Amino acid sequence: MTPMAPAPAAPAPPSAWQQAMNNAYTSPIPIKKTNLGHALSSEWTKIKSVRSTMWTLGVFLLLVIGIGLLAVAQTDDADYVDVPFTIPAFFGLILGQICLITLGVLVTSSEYGTGMIRTTFTASPQRSRVLAAKALVFFVLAFVVAAGSIFFVGLVASGAHSGPGVGEVSWIDTVFKGGLYVSLLGVLALAVGSMLRHSAGAITTMLGLVLVPAIMPAFLGIWDSTRTLGEKTEKYNAISSLAEIFKIDSSLEGGGGGQLLLLVIVTAGALAGAFALLEKRDV
Repeated sequence: MTPMAPAPAAPAPPSAWQQAMNNAYTSPIPIKKTNLGHALSSEWTKIKSVRSTMWTLGVFLLLVIGIGLLAVAQTDDADYVDVPFTIPAFFGLILGQICLITLGVLVTSSEYGTGMIRTTFTASPQRSRVLAAKALVFFVLAFVVAAGSIFFVGLVASGAHSGPGVGEVSWIDTVFKGGLYVSLLGVLALAVGSMLRHSAGAITTMLGLVLVPAIMPAFLGIWDSTRTLGEKTEKYNAISSLAEIFKIDSSLEGGGGGQLLLLVIVTAGALAGAFALLEKRDV
């Protein structure tokens, strides 16, 4: 006869910890997968709630609008025959760009200084998403503030000065290009701050990148071997680039397109380096 198969063993009674897990509390709040929108919302909350944002943007507006309106009051109708109405904003932007550079550095480096970056990466382990959100939020905020202040100065100048031949030079394009240029400088500073993780060091580095090229042509022009480099440096430094964007000299016909393209390439390269280092290094 064929032997009978053994009867299946009775299941073991659940242990105490299994019973506790079965009776555990279940939250009624639905769990959603995080995305870039959540990171953008988080970074917007951060940037609008810290004092450094209010101080740097406040000083930026004071410089661009304040110096711009003073220039409008000191100029005549004839001064705007061959230049755009946004020329007064140019003088404020020369100093105001330092404010956006400082804020761009602080957006990233300040969290490393306080140690809050650990909390940020714990809440959002996708580090690249965090950096992308920081760059996007900062760029939009910087562009809106910069372009808005330039437009306001140009609007006041156009209302205060009129006459034959005045206002024939287009100035709306200078609003977009000028705001874009200084905003990209801020994003470049953000990338440098992410790579260096030190506020003072990153700000000093950015000031060197902005100010040194404006001084070097005077030295590079001494020798024939470096004269060509000096001419390129003189054309593409930050102050000369803004001057060409604002058409401050009628001989400048490029409109700043080449300078903007160079800054876009440099900023993209710095951001690529920041993303690469962010994934390789510890917090």
